[in-house]
Amino acid sequence: MELDVDRHRINLLKKLSPQSVKHVLALLRRIINFGAVKHLSENVNFRIKLPRVNNKKTEDLTQEQLKSLLLAINNSDDIQASDMMKLALYTGMRRGEMFKLKWEDVDFQRGFIKLRDPKGGEDQKIPLNDHAMDLLKKHPKSTAEHVFVMNNGQQFKTDLRRRLNRIRDAAGIPKNFRALHGLRHIYASMLASSGQVDMYTLQKLLTHKSPIMTQRYAHLRDETLRRASNLAESLIQDALTAEDSVSTVK
Repeated sequence: MELDVDRHRINLLKKLSPQSVKHVLALLRRIINFGAVKHLSENVNFRIKLPRVNNKKTEDLTQEQLKSLLLAINNSDDIQASDMMKLALYTGMRRGEMFKLKWEDVDFQRGFIKLRDPKGGEDQKIPLNDHAMDLLKKHPKSTAEHVFVMNNGQQFKTDLRRRLNRIRDAAGIPKNFRALHGLRHIYASMLASSGQVDMYTLQKLLTHKSPIMTQRYAHLRDETLRRASNLAESLIQDALTAEDSVSTVK
């Protein structure tokens, strides 16, 4: 019986993501340390080493894929899911922030959205651009205080992954693309690759506590700078060619 239980635990761990395994081990280490400090149990004679996890997944879509996804969003009858996807693309908001979003948090007059407890931090506000403002003005307003609600009119408290994936699949987007999280990444990638937004501004728009999280988009800015440098080289070459032509005519 104990052998079957152990096999079940091993199989369960195999199904967990590396990040989840890290969280489990960290929790186990805290429990052991707490027990030792409070003299509730003996400390272990070995070290629980946490695995290194590369959790910086940056998702992106080609222009054709993005067009196809936007078309599927516009053709969807699921207003709540489709408007969430659009708002993620227009503002870079996180799923949890949209779940918590209330109508009183939307300042149409000043053009800002208040984010409640963004990823465990203090309340912040982000600018409300014209596309996002137009979307929210047209979004169905029920008697509920929250902007996005379930079919019963209550605040979203459960995952709506199935509804989002239905739109994603209709667009022919790869199944490993996470709808809301992926669109937030696209929002950030477009701004970083434009060459017109510095990393500090991007950090504030994404409400990252640390610039470390924003640095994943730095290579996109570098590519923009490289293109600008190549353009300068091309312009100089054109100027030299023009001078040679003038000299030849003389």
